[in-house]
Amino acid sequence: MKQYLIKMFCYCVLISVIFTLVKINDKKVLTHSYIINTIATQSSVPSSIYDNMIVYDGLSLNDLSLKIDHVLNSTLAGYGKTIATLALENDVDPLIATSIILVETGCKWNCSYLAKNCYNFGGMKGKGCGSYAKFASLDAGLEAFINNLSKNYFQKGLTTPEAINTKYAENPNWHNDINYYINLIKAS
Repeated sequence: MKQYLIKMFCYCVLISVIFTLVKINDKKVLTHSYIINTIATQSSVPSSIYDNMIVYDGLSLNDLSLKIDHVLNSTLAGYGKTIATLALENDVDPLIATSIILVETGCKWNCSYLAKNCYNFGGMKGKGCGSYAKFASLDAGLEAFINNLSKNYFQKGLTTPEAINTKYAENPNWHNDINYYINLIKAS
């Protein structure tokens, strides 16, 4: 019992330190993948504790997941928690990631051919589906998309729809659609 209490105390201290140290866009966000993975996979820490921690803009993982799920349909229905977790683990804004998915796939209503048959959620170029990349599973496609956003955009300082637009899309007004979905998700 004493070891359990010590462990829980250490987790609480660790979480408190993270919340005071980690800030993105003036919003407290738990994003460090080691901490997220450690807390989420520790058998002595119930997953419900992790699910109810504030992880993004005052929202718990459960609340964030529900907001994202509210706008996802078709192939991605119920994948809000997966998208939120992948985004947070990779220091990607989950609302931007979800909004790009919605713009690129139409999964607000009925996902595109690329999403349904190639598990390509970001219009990534490659081989397997004509000139687009094909992934082995839905989870692999989401992971590849989030990793692409992290490596090629967020880690390079392109962290807003407007900044991402300059590199991601030919349409100079693409960011307006992304911002529309961000606001839709926030309002849900």
